[in-house]
Amino acid sequence: MAQTVTEVLSAGTDSVTLINSINTDASAESSVEGMTQAEINEVVQRNVDHLSIILAYAPVDDDDTPNVAGAASSKKTTHVAAVTTGNAYIAAN
Repeated sequence: MAQTVTEVLSAGTDSVTLINSINTDASAESSVEGMTQAEINEVVQRNVDHLSIILAYAPVDDDDTPNVAGAASSKKTTHVAAVTTGNAYIAAN
C-alpha cells in the first residue's frame, strides 16, 4: 500500500524535533553530548537533507509516490521551518 502525504511527513517528525532541539539546546544535550560543533553541524545537515528530500516527493509517471511537494503548505509548515532553522543554525555555527 502506498504511503500518504501525512505518513511521509510523519516520518520526518524526528528530524524536525532534533533540529529544533539542537537549535534551542533545550533537550538536545543527550543527542549531541560529547560531539564537536562540526559533528553537530553534520547531524543537523543530515536531518535538513532528509527533510528536503521528503518535501520534494512527487509522483513520476503516475507512480504511487505521494505528492508532498504539491500538498498544502499548511501540512508542511513545521518541516519547512525546521529546514530553515537547520540551515540558519549551521550558518551561525
